[in-house]
Amino acid sequence: MRRVDAAADGDRGRDAFATGFPSIDKWLGGGLRRGDLVVLGGDVQSGKSALALAMALRMAQGGVSAVFYTGEMSGERVMERALAIEGRTRVDDLRRGSMDDFTRASVGGAAVRFRDALPTVTAFPPGGGVEALSAEIRRTLDVQVVVIDSLQGLAGGARAQDEELAAAVRVLKALAIELDVAMVLTCQLPDLKSDRADPRPVLDDFGVQGAVKQHADVVLAIFREEMYHPGYGVEGATELLVRKNRNGNVGYVDLYFYKQWMRFEDMLDPDR
Repeated sequence: MRRVDAAADGDRGRDAFATGFPSIDKWLGGGLRRGDLVVLGGDVQSGKSALALAMALRMAQGGVSAVFYTGEMSGERVMERALAIEGRTRVDDLRRGSMDDFTRASVGGAAVRFRDALPTVTAFPPGGGVEALSAEIRRTLDVQVVVIDSLQGLAGGARAQDEELAAAVRVLKALAIELDVAMVLTCQLPDLKSDRADPRPVLDDFGVQGAVKQHADVVLAIFREEMYHPGYGVEGATELLVRKNRNGNVGYVDLYFYKQWMRFEDMLDPDR
């Protein structure tokens, strides 16, 4: 009851970690919770990695100990994306150094903020499988939130087999409980049919023998209408669909995606 009363007064306690996106936190009862597996899926190039990284960055700046594991890119590429997101600039402009004074100052300010508040970024080699990643996570001390990009990157062989990926989902859920951490896992949608009447992702689109549907505590799916109906004046408009929420309601969150910066913003708090 003390925990209930504290929560009523706005105290999340040690159980929940705010993502930095107020609308998402509202649906999830205050944020990501210890012991939970949160799966974030979307179509190809919908921004799964960008949103997962943005959450890790905002949580780190909020004082949460977060680690970002990537099997999709090198650590240096992740840092380029982080500077682009926080500095509101294009990655290509960062690489070329072709920024005006205002943008250069914005990127420099982001770099200064990262000195004291940055998630640990670790690239895991492809083919290592979930066992190798689990061993690496266990060696990480005092971590509160683990972000993994992506499920398909955990395939031990050249091709991602459904049985292997389904087993990985189960292992990561068990690991979240064992280590008492919040686990975020990005995922492709192998069963999404973009030409159907409503291309919004549903639980069955996550595939992998229904493992995500069964074992994840929260399932989020990115839907950007401009990917399916370009030119309709909906550029940037994004729905983050809450397709499963074991301890709460389902629905959706309105976000806006600045594609050139790979930056998501909460429509209720756009200046964050």
